Amino acid sequence: MAKYEFNMQRLFLRHILADGARIDADRSQANYLLNVLRLKDGDYVLVFNGNDGEWLAKIVSNGRRNCTLQLMERTREQTSANDLMYMFAPLKHARLDYMVQKAVEMGAGSLKPVLTQHTQASRINLERMEANVIEAAEQCGVLAVPEVLAPQPLADVLAVWNEAQPGRRLLFCDEAEGTNNPLLTLAQMKESGPKPLAILIGPEGGFSDEERSLLRSLDFVTPIPLGPRILRADTAAVAALAVLQATVGDWR
Repeated sequence: MAKYEFNMQRLFLRHILADGARIDADRSQANYLLNVLRLKDGDYVLVFNGNDGEWLAKIVSNGRRNCTLQLMERTREQTSANDLMYMFAPLKHARLDYMVQKAVEMGAGSLKPVLTQHTQASRINLERMEANVIEAAEQCGVLAVPEVLAPQPLADVLAVWNEAQPGRRLLFCDEAEGTNNPLLTLAQMKESGPKPLAILIGPEGGFSDEERSLLRSLDFVTPIPLGPRILRADTAAVAALAVLQATVGDWR
């Protein structure tokens, strides 16, 4: 695990980061640093932008509403983005926020909403999703910020999979799988060598019979179970990502 500073505030910036740069914090960031965290002129924070590594920055304040961040030194080199795609049927508000944050913490490299026949929330606020991705990255020391992809109907995603995602295997979390143990299937995948992966979590109502039949008919899809219990979609996300990372992911 890469070493990083747990106790210092981290801030995501949409600016190029380089030695000696001075960056004006936007209004909301300045308010957060100066009035919420009550940091002062001369205090330090860590900043990152997803491309240029992590930097130590000194706060140069101008009153309680404005401040500049003076970059002092790079504290961590940029890491490469994870190649794991997390696909999911959207949930409503607070539970979607939770699921997005946990997916970032668990190492997803991109997040792709897919619309299924039983999807309960068809309208997705991508800006809110991106805000939750950034918040999780700030809090958990993530340097490569996961990409939020546009939502699409599941059937449309599958129809162009081989062209859009060449060589990528899709793990389909199927509550109707005949076994309870995903480790056997994942161990077989591990023996065949590393491949780019995506994982698909369905909606609260589960996949329809038509969707399940379609998924099982595709040669790039591998169904896996998630144990003997029915899990809520946000719980299933954490369980699936943990099992995957521990067997064929980056925990090994």
